[in-house]
Amino acid sequence: MLAKSLSALILSLFLATAVLAIEPAKSPAPSSPVASAPAAQQTGPPTASQPAGGQSAQTAQAVAPATPTKVRPNRAITISMFMVIIAVTLCVVIWAAKQTTSASDFYAAGGGITGLQNGWAIAGDYMSAASFLGMSGLISLYGIDGFMYAVGPMFSFIAILLVVAEPCRNAGKFTLGDILSFRASPKTVRGVAAISTVTVSLFYLIAQMVGAGKLMQVLLDIPYRVSVIGVGVLMVGYVVFGGMKATTWVQIIKAGLLMTGTVLLAILVMVKAGMNPINFFSDIVGSQMIQDHVRMNVLKDAVPKEGFDYGQRFLEPGLFLKNPLDQISLGIAWALGAAGLPHILMRFFTVPNAKEARKSIVVALFINSTFFFLINLIGFGAALYLTPQLISSVDKGGNMATLLLAQKLGGGAGSLGGDLFLAFICAVAFATILAVVSGLVLAASAAIAHDVYVNIFKDGKADQQTQVRVARITSLFVGIAAIIMGLAAEKENVVALVALAFAVAASGNFPAVMMSLFWKRFNTAGVVGALVVGTVSALSLVMISPVMTYPQKIADDAKKVITTLETKQAEGVVLAEKDAKALDKARTDLQKNDGGTSMVGLKAPLFPLKNPAIVSLPLGLLAAIICTFLFRDRRAEEMFDEIEVRQITGLGIAKASDH
Repeated sequence: MLAKSLSALILSLFLATAVLAIEPAKSPAPSSPVASAPAAQQTGPPTASQPAGGQSAQTAQAVAPATPTKVRPNRAITISMFMVIIAVTLCVVIWAAKQTTSASDFYAAGGGITGLQNGWAIAGDYMSAASFLGMSGLISLYGIDGFMYAVGPMFSFIAILLVVAEPCRNAGKFTLGDILSFRASPKTVRGVAAISTVTVSLFYLIAQMVGAGKLMQVLLDIPYRVSVIGVGVLMVGYVVFGGMKATTWVQIIKAGLLMTGTVLLAILVMVKAGMNPINFFSDIVGSQMIQDHVRMNVLKDAVPKEGFDYGQRFLEPGLFLKNPLDQISLGIAWALGAAGLPHILMRFFTVPNAKEARKSIVVALFINSTFFFLINLIGFGAALYLTPQLISSVDKGGNMATLLLAQKLGGGAGSLGGDLFLAFICAVAFATILAVVSGLVLAASAAIAHDVYVNIFKDGKADQQTQVRVARITSLFVGIAAIIMGLAAEKENVVALVALAFAVAASGNFPAVMMSLFWKRFNTAGVVGALVVGTVSALSLVMISPVMTYPQKIADDAKKVITTLETKQAEGVVLAEKDAKALDKARTDLQKNDGGTSMVGLKAPLFPLKNPAIVSLPLGLLAAIICTFLFRDRRAEEMFDEIEVRQITGLGIAKASDH
């Protein structure tokens, strides 16, 4: 019955995608930021009074004919590759579904995943579309500041490897709630942990759903709603039928594809640079287009400063994260946030012992470090061989940089090599989103089904069949909720959602996990204090931070453009076509946004930093300590010796299931 249901799903998906493949392309939709990339909202458009990218008029004329307005992949080739990935992953789901019979199978793949396999799966969990598309775009527009975004994830796995992986594997079972409730009041802690898990997972999940919709809309002219629903149906199928085993293998397949595409693209960049990194970066510094971009679009210097090296400035920090505190806060969120992400913590329970847990983190650290190092080459290569002006003309956030570069290095737009390579990279980005959302749905559904239903409502007495059935039903409803919220969030700033996910994980989950494992006096009040204060403070600060959308700021920027261009007209200057369009757009933006406020009713941000971790993490930590001292719990202290033995030896942990 299950196989028939999945076969019907595969057939319907193939028919739907086949129709899309042969359907004539609709008129191009306006370019939209893709995914949850850090650069997607935070970069501004080129100064309207200048030619594209701020280059000289002569240079602009030379570049303009070749400047695309969007990425144009071969529709048939790209959708065919999408179909292949969907078919392969659904076959994996059918295989995994036959082996998923118990709660342990559904939540943790029966603990039968090897360290090598789990390492690839963790890497797949962590390498999102934001990393693949957004970070390279950020580097192509802001140079070394984008590099700081890319190296941050490398350090996060060091914290996990040295501190979290082995103790969590030995002290928990399926979820974050299992770890935190071991020596605290189980029902209270599981309830709060479930809320925190669902909060982090949903915000991260919505960002991925919006990213999937925008990606399909921009690349293939598939309507946003159709894209979101399609991705939602697929991810629900992966999780509901296949559980953790299917999700794990989808992650492994996705990670393999992503690394293949990244390595190929990085090699092509270095081949074009003559395999000489010194000359490569010298060419970047000497590029007139990059110098013009830094001068006019980033630093806003209408007249060049005498003796100032704008090319060298591209390789120095401070173009994007101008406030040093922002850099520190970002580093805190990267380094500690991953260690508190529920879908990452769940992966420690899929391996048979602590040794394999450590091995999986070493493998994931190596894969992720390689990936993020190569992303830097791709980003800088895009800046040099495409130019920031061209990249920002296609998407102001730079999120299309990787795709444009793949098409160019594959042979150019319209060539067979260019179309094939671009289609492959697009398919990889699509698989990336599918894999990440599957892991997030599983984490959220596990928190609701295992922590809330089984352990709070049923006092842990539900039989295996009931647990699996409830887990699948919960996954279905989480998936439906994600689809609905993704549709509702089409025009929302997804950057804020990603920032919120990492900030909450670092501010609430990480202190709670660390203290539960290593502080003898820590208790129920401390767990609740850390989770509640950390979550609420991170949420509140993000809502009043610069990453939110402020209509009044858009209106004020539009006023500046209008003033500049109308002054030129008053002086008798005939506006170029680009400037005339910019003037019309500015007038529209002013009319739509003047007097508008953000989601929480603000006209301007109250909190100056783009990432709140530098404030919310100390607040969560302080709340945990204060609450622990205010409400002492002798039982929690007495049980510390037991959890210490368990986390060191693995005593009492269930063995892997045999399949």
